[in-house]
Amino acid sequence: MRLVSTMAAVLLLAAPAHAQLAPANAAGITYGHVHLSVSDLELHKKLWVEHFGGTVVQKGTLTAVKLPNMLIAFRATAPTGPSEGTSMDHFGFKVRDIQEVLKSWRAAGYQVQSEFTGSEGFPNAYLVTPDQVRIELQEDKTITEKAIGYHIHFYTPEPEKLRDWYVDLFGLIARPRGKIAIAADVPGMNLSFASSREPRPGTRGRAIDHIGFEVDNLAEFVKKVEAKGIKLDVAYRDVPAIGLKIAYITDPSGVYIELTEGYDEY
Repeated sequence: MRLVSTMAAVLLLAAPAHAQLAPANAAGITYGHVHLSVSDLELHKKLWVEHFGGTVVQKGTLTAVKLPNMLIAFRATAPTGPSEGTSMDHFGFKVRDIQEVLKSWRAAGYQVQSEFTGSEGFPNAYLVTPDQVRIELQEDKTITEKAIGYHIHFYTPEPEKLRDWYVDLFGLIARPRGKIAIAADVPGMNLSFASSREPRPGTRGRAIDHIGFEVDNLAEFVKKVEAKGIKLDVAYRDVPAIGLKIAYITDPSGVYIELTEGYDEY
């Protein structure tokens, strides 16, 4: 029995760990990924592993990095512009030790845009990657991981209307995040909404090309999307080579969204 138990433990340790996406909500939705346009794929793989503790995964032609509650996927092409100034300006992480991350980031020659006290009263900072992806950090000394996905930030002239669009479509919970009154939670991620005077450019082709939600039974969810009159930019399809079922839509502010089924097996 001891030999059997030992062998079972070895097999368990040797088994590939799947992406630890948060359990889905009642609508079958959890947060999935952000997809970046990168001019140097190898640099970005190294960046997300060394500075954020990620793990590289490869499925067919798709390269991604796993982090707690989310994945970072890569489109190996130079972005048409930075994420800052678009309708989805940046995304953010909680980090256990913000000064450790800032020190290693600066030592690598990357840009720290600013350091400040965030909306929830903790040390925050903005980083910018070599391909102009804007990232917000918030220190949380209670987490055990080096970094975990925390929020994505939208800018639009009608933030409440956009929040309500996400709440209605994805079954989210509307609640403030610190001093940010217009926000909503999807399992694994907070969506924060800020006001802009004018509409901003959409995300497609930019440094943050799109965001993604993982969906249980995507085929049925796509029918719900179409029933609401939302146009599909890419129709539902199964892509066995990368282990995903996918579809694409665009939100009212111009943020490109991938709907997936299968990222929880990465």
